Order: sequence, then structure tokens, then C-alpha cells
Amino acid sequence: MDLVAEIYRRLYEAYGPQSWWPAETWFEVVVGAVLTQNTAWKNVEKAIENLKRAGLLEPRKLYETSDEFIEKLIKPAGFWKLKTRRLKNLLKKLSEYDFDFYRLRESLTRYELLSVAGIGPETADSILLYAFEQPVFVVDNYTRRILTRVGILNGKENYSQIQSMFHSTVRDIETMKEYHALLVEHAKRVCKKTEPKCDFCVLNDLCRSRKSSTQN
Repeated sequence: MDLVAEIYRRLYEAYGPQSWWPAETWFEVVVGAVLTQNTAWKNVEKAIENLKRAGLLEPRKLYETSDEFIEKLIKPAGFWKLKTRRLKNLLKKLSEYDFDFYRLRESLTRYELLSVAGIGPETADSILLYAFEQPVFVVDNYTRRILTRVGILNGKENYSQIQSMFHSTVRDIETMKEYHALLVEHAKRVCKKTEPKCDFCVLNDLCRSRKSSTQN
């Protein structure tokens, strides 16, 4: 049995389509991908709403806005000074394409995104997948947690190794989006970092962590 495919099937049956990323525009996805670093999504939503009310969820306007004003607006997301710098760094890169969505979608590379200070693999891949519809799987701590507990990972794999595993099985962009979102949902609801709700887990019979804890 292909465990990667089986996990997706079970999670989809359990939770249904997640329709991620929750955003109205491609640029809202880009901003959210930076703001969600090291914080809960509910905090990002507050910051995004502040930017919307200020009319700044447009790349050129945000690029031309003072750092101090942006810091005040995104404060709910935490690390507001750092994240403002990271947003400005990213906006500078996007400005090289005149903030044109179609040019960015066709030409912006993962290498370019990773060259931006403060943009790591998870943020870069979130932007590529959810904003620009590129077939790259997003790996996060939820992915590592679930797949390590199930036994697919040993906990020592790096980002690229985990991503390659998904790329060998999942090739459809929409499935990549759903799979990532379903792993997040399952980790938050059931496969928690501490005190996981194993009795309610749809992956219970596949989970090595569950089996070992039961035997001890």
C-alpha cells in the first residue's frame, strides 16, 4: 500500500476539501505566507484585515508605505519589525517584475525567492503553490509530525527529501494544496504535539507511534 496516497485518502474522507489558501487575491497569499511565520493563523487574519482596511493589500502601495506604518498594522501577527523587513525584501524582488502577476507566475523562480532575506523553503513554496499555481509541495512541522509518527519518516530527513517523497506521488496542483491543508487540519484537531487524540485518529492503525505507546 502506498502510505502517502492512503493518508491523503483517509484525511480527505474525514475532513473534506479544505480549499486553501484562504485569500481573495494572489498578493494576499504572498503577504499571508510571510506573516504566518512563527504565529497562529488567527493572528495573521487580524493583521491582514488591518492591511485591507488601510487599502494596502496591493503590492505597489505596500512597497511605498513606510515601515513604521506597516509595523503598526501587522502587529497582531507578532515579530512585526522583522516581518515588515521581510515583506519589504520580498516586495523589492517582486518589483523587478513590476508586480505583474502573469510575469511573476511565468518567470519568478524558487531560487529567486530563496535568495530573499527571510524567505525560507516553506514560505517560498507556499507562495509558489498557492499564489502562482506552481507544482511544489509545502512541507511544514505538521507534515513532519504526522509522517514521523506514522513511520514514513525517521525524523532526520531534510526539507528537500520530504518534499521529493511527495513529488514522487502527488503531481496535481490542487491535490498538493488539499494534502498540505489536510495535514495541517489533522495535526490541529487530532495529531497534536502533546496529548494527541489517538483514539479518534483515522490513521490509528497505520501509526507506529500509537502501536509502540500501546505496547509499553
